[in-house]
Amino acid sequence: MYQTPLKTVFQGATSQVWELALTPHPSVQSKLKRCLDIFGSLIGLLILAIAFVPIALAIKIDSSGPIFFAQERYGLQGRSFRMRKFRSMVVDAEKLKSLVDNEANGLLFKNKNDFRVTKVGRFLRSTSLDELPQFWNVLVGEMSLVGTRPPTADEVAYYNQRHWQRLNVKPGMTGEWQVNGRSSVKNFEQVVDLDLRYQANWHPLYDLQLILKTIYVIFAKVGAF
Repeated sequence: MYQTPLKTVFQGATSQVWELALTPHPSVQSKLKRCLDIFGSLIGLLILAIAFVPIALAIKIDSSGPIFFAQERYGLQGRSFRMRKFRSMVVDAEKLKSLVDNEANGLLFKNKNDFRVTKVGRFLRSTSLDELPQFWNVLVGEMSLVGTRPPTADEVAYYNQRHWQRLNVKPGMTGEWQVNGRSSVKNFEQVVDLDLRYQANWHPLYDLQLILKTIYVIFAKVGAF
């Protein structure tokens, strides 16, 4: 497994002190990975431009509220950034979260029949079209095509030292979890295991393999929510 010297840092959002990687993971320093991210994000943004109008109209017709959903997420070494998606839930969905049963364990939250998800939102999620705006985050370097799914503030507030290792790489639009049964994984520790496996096995060709597998998973609707 990838190992690197650690430094003690203060993570203000959680008011906790953790040790994070002192030197970046090799994937963060890879120019080839960055080139792949730029190339892939440009293609993704082109798809976004083509699909924007019909998706935006469908969201507006289906439910009241904004087209996009923006949320603060945590990326490489706990750096915060704004991640955007097409809105797939009703407005103020976070306030209704306590009314939804969690079908997963630990810090992982899932509910296959979440009433907060709109009709159009359910389609967008099953096809991953709601993720298209994140190609902008990839282009500007906040995310990568492949990596760890970026957690929210309420998730990292309960992280332990092992969980923080997820953030030794850039957050990704896809990764080990997404292509290995995203709907079948019910325990957060399994997610961490998959993320750490990605770090240990990382190689530019491995990224390409996961991207191709992601395309297959999307079109075959394997493990779709």
